[in-house]
Amino acid sequence: MFYIAFRMLVGDRGKFLGIILGLSFASLIMTQQPGLFVGIMTRAFSFITDLGLPDIWVMEPTVQYIDDIKPMPETYLYRVASVEGVAWAKPLFKGSIQARLQSGTFQTCNMIGIDDETLIGAPAVMLQGRVQDLRRADGIIVNEEGAKDKLANPPLYPGGPKVPLRVGQELELNNHRAIVVGIAKTTRTFQSQPVVFTTYSNATLFVPPQLNLLSFVLVKAKPGQNLEELCARITKTTGLAARTKDKFENLTVNYYLKYTAIPINFGVSVLLGFLVGAAIAGQTFYNFTLENLRYFGVLKAMGTSEKTLLYMIVFQAIIVSFIGYGVGVGCTALFAYFTQNSAVAFRFPWQLFVFSVVGVAAIATFAALLSIRKVIKLEPAIVFKS
Repeated sequence: MFYIAFRMLVGDRGKFLGIILGLSFASLIMTQQPGLFVGIMTRAFSFITDLGLPDIWVMEPTVQYIDDIKPMPETYLYRVASVEGVAWAKPLFKGSIQARLQSGTFQTCNMIGIDDETLIGAPAVMLQGRVQDLRRADGIIVNEEGAKDKLANPPLYPGGPKVPLRVGQELELNNHRAIVVGIAKTTRTFQSQPVVFTTYSNATLFVPPQLNLLSFVLVKAKPGQNLEELCARITKTTGLAARTKDKFENLTVNYYLKYTAIPINFGVSVLLGFLVGAAIAGQTFYNFTLENLRYFGVLKAMGTSEKTLLYMIVFQAIIVSFIGYGVGVGCTALFAYFTQNSAVAFRFPWQLFVFSVVGVAAIATFAALLSIRKVIKLEPAIVFKS
C-alpha cells in the first residue's frame, strides 16, 4: 500500500513539486530568519564574549546592557579589588570617539581602554603587530573590519577600492595623534562600528575631559570561589552591580528583546513564512487528494480499511515534509556558507532545528488532516459514477 501511495504522490509532478515548494519555502523562512535573529542577538553581547578572562563584570546598578555606559569613580576599582574572594580587579573604559581620516571625514569609533600593566581586555587574535605595542605612546589597535572599511585610506584612483589601514599609520582621535600598532580580529558588534583598543591611560587622553572614566571593573575570582556568592559580596560591599558573564549577556539580550522592535519584525517574517507555506502545501495537497479520490474509492471498494487509507495519506505527508524540509534547510546552509565572512549576522544553534522541524511537521499535519477528512467521508460508490 505504501508503494501505491508513493506512486499516487509522484504521479502528478506539478502538484508534487507544488507541495515540495510550499514546504521548502516555509522551512527556509523558519530556519533562515530565526538564524539571522540569533546572530544579531549574539552580536549584541559579542564584546562580552570576546573578553574570556574575567569571571565577573562590575558596573553601576542602572546599567541595562553592554553599551549603556554609566561611568564610575576610579576609587571603586580599589574597593572591588579588596573584596574577599577577588583574585584581581582591572579597569575597563568603553566609549565612543570621533576619528578624523586622511580624507578629512569623521568616523565614530568604539574605544576600549584596557589595563596598562596587564593589558587584560586586549583582543585575543592579532593579525598584525603585537598587543604589547599598546604601551607605546599614543598606540592603538584597530579591528580588522574597521581597518579594511570605515577607517581605510582613500582609493588610489577615482572609483577604486579603499586601501586598508596599516600598522604605522596615524589617525586623529579627538585632536590627538594616534599611531596604529596592530590590527586585530574581533567578533563583529551589533552597531558594526570600528573598534579601537588602547591603554586605559591613553584613553583618558583621547576622550573629551570628563569627571569619571571607569566604565566597568573586570574581576577574576580566586580558585574554588562560587561566582554567585562573590557577586553578592561585591554588591553588598560596594553598592555596585556585579554580574557573571552569562548574566550580563542575558541582561543585554533581554534589553533588546524588550525595548526594540527586532523580535517583532523577525517574528512577523517567520509567521508569514509559516502561513504562506501552510496555505500552499495544504491547498496543493488537498487538490492532489481530490484528484485521486477515485483511486481511494477503488481501494475502499476492494475492502481496504479506513485505517490503511489513513496510513497512506500520512505516509505521503511524511515524504513531502521530509523532502521539503531538506530543501529548505539546504538553502539555509548555503546562505550561511556564502555569508560566513560578510557583515550578515547569522547563527544557527541546534534549537532552531527543533523549531523548524516542529513547524514543518505542523504544516504537513494540517495538509494531511484536510485530505484524511475527505477520504474518510468518501463513499466507495463514487468509482462507479461516470
